[in-house]
Amino acid sequence: MDEIVLWIITYVIIAFIIGGVSGWIWCANTRRNRLSDVKDRAKIILDQAEQAAETVRKTSQLEARESWRKEREPIEREFEEKSRNQQKHEADLNSREKQLNRKFDVLDGKEHTLQKQEDLLSKQEIQLAATMKHADELQDQHQQHLEEIANLSQSQAREIIFNQLEENARQSAAKKVRSITDNAMAKANLEAREIITRSIHKFAGKLAIESTVSVVDLPSDDMKGRIIGRDGRNIRSFEMITGVEIIVDETPGIVMLSGFDPLRREVAKITLEKLVLDGRIHPGRIEEIHEKALQDVEELTRESGSKAAFDLGIHDMDEQLLESLGKLRFYTSYGQNLLAHSEEVGYIAGMMAESLDLDIALARRSGLLHEIGNSLTSETGSNPDQLGASMARKCGESDEVVHVMETYAKNSPSRSAIATLVDAANEISVCRPGAQKEKSEEYTQRLKHIETLAETRLGVRKAYALQNGKEIRILVDSDILDDSDADQLAEDFSEMLENEVDNLGQIRVCVIREIRSVHFAR
Repeated sequence: MDEIVLWIITYVIIAFIIGGVSGWIWCANTRRNRLSDVKDRAKIILDQAEQAAETVRKTSQLEARESWRKEREPIEREFEEKSRNQQKHEADLNSREKQLNRKFDVLDGKEHTLQKQEDLLSKQEIQLAATMKHADELQDQHQQHLEEIANLSQSQAREIIFNQLEENARQSAAKKVRSITDNAMAKANLEAREIITRSIHKFAGKLAIESTVSVVDLPSDDMKGRIIGRDGRNIRSFEMITGVEIIVDETPGIVMLSGFDPLRREVAKITLEKLVLDGRIHPGRIEEIHEKALQDVEELTRESGSKAAFDLGIHDMDEQLLESLGKLRFYTSYGQNLLAHSEEVGYIAGMMAESLDLDIALARRSGLLHEIGNSLTSETGSNPDQLGASMARKCGESDEVVHVMETYAKNSPSRSAIATLVDAANEISVCRPGAQKEKSEEYTQRLKHIETLAETRLGVRKAYALQNGKEIRILVDSDILDDSDADQLAEDFSEMLENEVDNLGQIRVCVIREIRSVHFAR
């Protein structure tokens, strides 16, 4: 039994050994086969890498050649272009060189010709100097002979001749100047009168007369007590909110609003009228109605400015300018409503521009805007005319319009025809009959001032202002002034009036010089 077990163990060990040797041999063969496969794959990969590298190398060479070709082509073209330009430049230089050579030849010929002429002129100059010397000697002999015959020296004769020539020239010049002036004035006055008359006839402006007091009608005198309120509460609130004073007196059926700002006074008037119509008057209601009145006046201002511009055919004006233009509705100057005056000036200037073939739109626009600065003085307190020109420039108005406004603001001489037309239209609107309210004392003082200015002139005996100050007749002393001096006096006095009298209009200056010969028979 033990032997059998021993044999079994022996067979098992032998089988195990044989199996281990067989397994080792099999594993060794497997490793050799795998190593061979790996080497084959590595070789394949290396071959593929070499082929890819070769492909990349050939592609890179082709790309490099293509890039070199592309870079070479513009360089070659540029080189060829430079070569052609150089050849052309060389050809131009050769052509200019030939031209210069030809010019040098021509100049050499001219130089020889000039040299010959210069020699000839030198000889002629010597001959002329000798001739002039001989002529001077003859003139001296002739002058000495004349002095001996006339018994006068040369300076005395020259003085007599100069005096005669000067007197003749002065008289001839005075007659000629007077003739030219009369003809020019006749033609200019006729044409100007026709243009101005035609312009005024085509426009009939309405002038509104305003003052510093506005009147509000009341339905009954009981309303005065309600306006005043308990212990004056309502009237104090109204004056504080509106900035306008209420005058309540014994005049039946009315109260008056007093204030120097016409725009503020108009707002206060509308506010009070609405309060009277509503019947409820207390501080809160006054403030509420005042806000609505402000809106109404602003709307009325915009409508007035737009209407004035529309009436003159102006459709592209800035809104700020239209609003400021509408405010002129509430301002007056010498009793003239400034909006109506501005519209009238624009229309008259446009009509005159039409008659003279000038820019009608520019004339109307400049005339309409020339007083716009007066609506800004209450806000800034500066010179209204300069404010108007500055505002027009900020609002995009053209340089021509701003120039006209600046000319009017600075009261300087006009440098354009349109500025002259606007100034003339303004004078027509201001100085025509009925345009302004003028106190009788101021009117009398104005006439007296004109007469006094005339009587201070040398040679004036008496002066009279006639036709409501539109004509001044000056009587001069005939022993002191002659006809030419009288004409010069009229011209000088006209300039004096233009410089020293405001709102002149047109004044006819008539100088009268007469000679009276008196004899007595016995």
